Amino acid sequence: MFNSRSYRHPAFQTICALFCIMLFAGSSHAAEVVVYSARIEQLIKPLFDDFTSKTGITVKFTTDKEGALLARLLAEGKRTPADMLITTDAGNLWEAARKGLLQPVDSPILTANIPEHLKDPDSRWFGLTVRARTIVYNTQKVKPADLTSYAALADPQWHGRLCLRTSNKVYNQSLVAMMIAEHGEAETERIVKGWVANLATDPLPDDTRAMEFVAAGRCDVTLVNTYYFGRLMNEKPDLPLAIFWPDQDSTGVHVNISGAGITRYSKNKSDALKLLEYLSSVPAQQLFAELNMEFPANPQAQVGEFIRSWGTFKANPMNVAQAGALQAKAIKLIDRAGYR
Repeated sequence: MFNSRSYRHPAFQTICALFCIMLFAGSSHAAEVVVYSARIEQLIKPLFDDFTSKTGITVKFTTDKEGALLARLLAEGKRTPADMLITTDAGNLWEAARKGLLQPVDSPILTANIPEHLKDPDSRWFGLTVRARTIVYNTQKVKPADLTSYAALADPQWHGRLCLRTSNKVYNQSLVAMMIAEHGEAETERIVKGWVANLATDPLPDDTRAMEFVAAGRCDVTLVNTYYFGRLMNEKPDLPLAIFWPDQDSTGVHVNISGAGITRYSKNKSDALKLLEYLSSVPAQQLFAELNMEFPANPQAQVGEFIRSWGTFKANPMNVAQAGALQAKAIKLIDRAGYR
């Protein structure tokens, strides 16, 4: 049993000092942000390393498919170690927010850096990079003057000339969802049925395969995310492929995002917010866009020379949250139209 003299004993004071040191060392783990990311390691690690070098805050991250990460967050609930979710497509971010996996944040920095149409109206997620889902065509078989809009690809002149990726990927579901918001269900269904009628072959497994079919002359046009075009042309610059920006005389190109939000049960919200704000900054945005061959969400950031070579375009100003809000309707419409 300790008495008043025991507290003054050198051995006891040494033990107390060691205990305090251990407590302090344990508290240093608070300077760590845990990220669940659907973006692969080589696209995000350079950013995390730069953030750590600037702030001293370490970033521990796990990468997986978006569906698996959402399921994990749901299963973990309050026990989750994750402070942040990074994923592709506004539809996935919208779904994470709908399931209560993300929390709203109030940040003047994010408000200033990320335009309204690239973030959740309730500030639960924010776009970090932008990709356009646009037209790619065979330069030996199609003239730019032949192209106008997404809807025009349903016209008879494109019969047997169109390739599409399968409809089971969220990218096409989000495009159709945003078209519903723009045109209404009836007109969008007419367009998608026209696409199906114009297919040169069964839907293909991914955007890259669709472009390879176009380059080989097995079809003339397709719809892809711009970063797939960038990756393919970076590897094979002699392919007869080019980008066309549709709807430039009307609503503009449909864009989507990759983005992030702070998890509902984050144990380190303050440092997670610092990371999110850093990711929205001009230097980080330029690095992020360059690594991903995408466009910055922050309009003050610049794109690299390779991406600039694709030309400028007017983007559709619709809030990308529509990609999630109308996704269920889009999936039903796609099924009715026979798009597989």
